[in-house]
Amino acid sequence: MTYSVAVSGASGYAGGEILRLLAAHPDVEIRTVTAHSSAGDPLALHQPHLRSLRHLELQPTTPETLAGHDIVFLALPHGQSGQYTDALAGAGLVIDAGADHRLTSRADWDAFYGGAFHEPWTYGVPELVAAGGRQRDALVGATRIAAPGCNASTVALSMAPGVAAGVIDATDIVSVLAVGPSGAGKSLKPHLLGSEILGTANPYAVGGTHRHIPEIRQALRAAGAADPRVSFTPVIVPMSRGILATSSAPLAPGATDAEIRGAWEAAYGDEEFVQLLPPGQMPRTADVIGANTALLGLAVDRAANRVIVVAAVDNLTKGTAGAAIQSMNIALGLPEGRALTTNGVAP
Repeated sequence: MTYSVAVSGASGYAGGEILRLLAAHPDVEIRTVTAHSSAGDPLALHQPHLRSLRHLELQPTTPETLAGHDIVFLALPHGQSGQYTDALAGAGLVIDAGADHRLTSRADWDAFYGGAFHEPWTYGVPELVAAGGRQRDALVGATRIAAPGCNASTVALSMAPGVAAGVIDATDIVSVLAVGPSGAGKSLKPHLLGSEILGTANPYAVGGTHRHIPEIRQALRAAGAADPRVSFTPVIVPMSRGILATSSAPLAPGATDAEIRGAWEAAYGDEEFVQLLPPGQMPRTADVIGANTALLGLAVDRAANRVIVVAAVDNLTKGTAGAAIQSMNIALGLPEGRALTTNGVAP
């Protein structure tokens, strides 16, 4: 069976990455691409690297345009996806790459986003430890999927194995992330101009204000944490894409080095797209660019009584589009890794 696909927000970074991956998917036909201000333009004007899709023209993002497809991807700014939910009731599968359907708590939504609260959809991080199993189990047969926030899933994947195994204290997690500006979208913002980010590192959303914090806490609660607390500080660095997240937490009393490493090995030993590096090795963002791969390095700092996990992902691939397509494959009963790769691009 070939599934017809529509991708909204196709002129943006997330929409473009969804299209790049879907272009190699043998089970889908990309039939419609939509945008707002750039409607009417050739897709190639905004995504010139997508040569196999150069015949497509951007259509207006309306319920009527998106309706009538088997699969719809919503790659829209936060707060804009929810308006299409009712109109797409007939679509077999809808995947939202924005935040509108990620949070289960209305209070969290009000505190960090504001505006209309929309029902939570199945969370699209298959490898995440959840309720004694994996989030993958909930994705089987799902018809509405919320793709993750790239920073949120990176930190959650880093810490969830330790939470589930009881080898860390989840009330004192500290995460500092070096992130590329593509995670902020394609719209013109002065603080993201090349002249503003080249040669410098710029922290933002400091002091518990970043919108991904409630998503991280929600994922860690699903892994078994009663009251997870996360100090989260992202820093924009001059690389177009990628996240390097350094997360740490206190060790649980009596946890041995073997038990600590064993928790992460048990969680990801059989996973294709989340890989724990050998002892003493740490990941680089350069090794995951273009790949649907999260690489983790783990160290135990006995002097500080903390475990440190360093995670590298491509924020547009594993962080967003790759997670969305991986989840799509699971929901449809297709091979989970179809159209996805573990191999990065180098140099």
